Amino acid sequence: MSLVIDNRQNILNIEEELVKILERVVIECLNREKLSTKYEVSLSFVNNVEMSKLNYMYRNKKGTTDVLSFPMLESESFGCKADNQYCISDDEKYNFAEKLLGDIVISIEKAREQATQYGHSIQREIAFLTVHSMFHLMGYDHEGESERKEMREKEEDLLCSLGLKRQGME
Repeated sequence: MSLVIDNRQNILNIEEELVKILERVVIECLNREKLSTKYEVSLSFVNNVEMSKLNYMYRNKKGTTDVLSFPMLESESFGCKADNQYCISDDEKYNFAEKLLGDIVISIEKAREQATQYGHSIQREIAFLTVHSMFHLMGYDHEGESERKEMREKEEDLLCSLGLKRQGME
């Protein structure tokens, strides 16, 4: 698994510790969905100005947002879907070249605001946004209430398993 970091902001120094956390998060997302780790994920850190431009350009929405996901593969590319989980086809198991799963763009300013609002560290918030976006890259959505609930449960369970639970959760 390759995690390519593109730091295009100067608000937060991206330390090696955070990069290691994010690598663990990405690998755990792939493992939980029974996906090969032979994927590349691009993760960009931006400020609110750039995020606002991207949000308008790609979603036609004014203002900033915390995270944007740009999947490079269609859900069907994951092979079969059984019990609401994606798996890799036999043909892909023997393909050793990494495939680009997608791009994640996180607004560090927005992440900092949300970390303060929720009472946890910026590292935890960036990890949450990465998990959230990874599930989008793997075909999940949260248009309906049941989808939103399923996605949120998966996100929190994964983060808790990595010792990144939300402040106040037991």
